[in-house]
Formats: sequence, C-alpha cells, structure tokens
Amino acid sequence: MSATQHVTDVRVGANGRMVLPLSVRKAMGLSGEARVIITVEGDEVRLSPIKHVVSRLQSLYREHASNDAGSEAFLEERREDEGKPA
Repeated sequence: MSATQHVTDVRVGANGRMVLPLSVRKAMGLSGEARVIITVEGDEVRLSPIKHVVSRLQSLYREHASNDAGSEAFLEERREDEGKPA
C-alpha cells in the first residue's frame, strides 16, 4: 500500500447512505458540503472531488490544445473534412 492510500471500512445503511469519515474527507481535500464524481469499475468504486477532476481536465486541455480557434472555425474545418462548401 502506498503512502497516499487510505483504507477504512464504512457502513452503508439500508437506504444506501454512508458517511465518509473525517480522515477520508481530509485526505480528499473535502470540507463542508462537497460534490464528488463516482466512478464504478467492475466491483470497485472511486470517489473523486469534482474540483480535482475539473483541474485535471483543464490541465489536459492546456497541454493538448494546439490553437484557440472559435467554434465557427471548428465547424468550417469539419465541413471541409466532409467536402462540403464552407
């Protein structure tokens, strides 16, 4: 287990609710009310704070965006790809 892993058990109520322990919320950088993304892969569930997901996506965009063309330029390029007049 790596230094960043946190393992704990949590009771899930009959209605499906559970409470994330304070240590888990702190490890995830959550305070007060927060929203998370739930990803299910097979029989495993991953919780990701939305603010972290947005930050990662923004970083990926900045890394891979080659230009800052507007939507009209994008649509014109797609039309050209399809052989349609602009």
